[in-house]
Amino acid sequence: MRATSLIVAALLLAGTTGALAQGVTKYVRYEHEGSVSHGVLDGETIHELRGDVFTSPERSGNTVALDQVRLLAPTAPSKVIAVGFNYRSHLGDTPEAEYPGIFSKYPTSVIPHEGVITYYEDATDVHYEGEMVLIIGRTASNVAEADAHEYIFAVAPGNDVSERVWQRNDLQWFRAKGADTFGPVGPVMAAGIDYDDLLLQTRVNGEVMQSQRTKDLIFDSAAIVSYISRYITLEAGDMIFTGTPGTTSAIQPGDVVEIELEGVGVLRNTVGQRGRTTDQQ
Repeated sequence: MRATSLIVAALLLAGTTGALAQGVTKYVRYEHEGSVSHGVLDGETIHELRGDVFTSPERSGNTVALDQVRLLAPTAPSKVIAVGFNYRSHLGDTPEAEYPGIFSKYPTSVIPHEGVITYYEDATDVHYEGEMVLIIGRTASNVAEADAHEYIFAVAPGNDVSERVWQRNDLQWFRAKGADTFGPVGPVMAAGIDYDDLLLQTRVNGEVMQSQRTKDLIFDSAAIVSYISRYITLEAGDMIFTGTPGTTSAIQPGDVVEIELEGVGVLRNTVGQRGRTTDQQ
């Protein structure tokens, strides 16, 4: 158990040396002894929070060791929204759009750090998409771009898992990008960080497959939140995948996919064997 804890702690703390000095707070959502709570992560210790994590959380005084809990996705969102073609390096022959290309994932697609990505029986071309995920902190409706940062509570690493054949052939992307387990997010969400300039990297079985900074987003976080909120009311805990850089490639059962967001941590998931997996939220 101790060895596992050290590995998890290393992933959670990856790349945080400079960021922590700037007052970054890392929040986790976890299950312990049958109860689900939010907490502040400090090394290998979680400080339990009481109250609404998005408004006025207070430390309860209770602590628990990281290796004694089951980490969950950072929030239980009512909506999961995503942006496509948001890095020039990912556009290929697609022309740059005048406004963000938005599509929906689903809350049931979200799984936590160390959750298993389902490789469906009829899937043939499943790809990773490493992304920065915005976590909304309060109700946002028709928000001006200049005010949008006030509605972003934190960011987390995410993987917009995509089945390319389904994506090409289906009328909507409900299964290509919204299937159960196709939205890993976590293991932490970090507040107080400059999320408009973080290094985002994807590794498959230890090999770097994607690497780019979030300052290269075509539509930055403020533009994304403002645009979405014109048409859809965002609520605390909602997640927005901001887009993937570069190229992607197929993953296979047994592969280990890691998404690292500088100053935040490393999201790690294994691709399961063909067939359905159990609920992991």
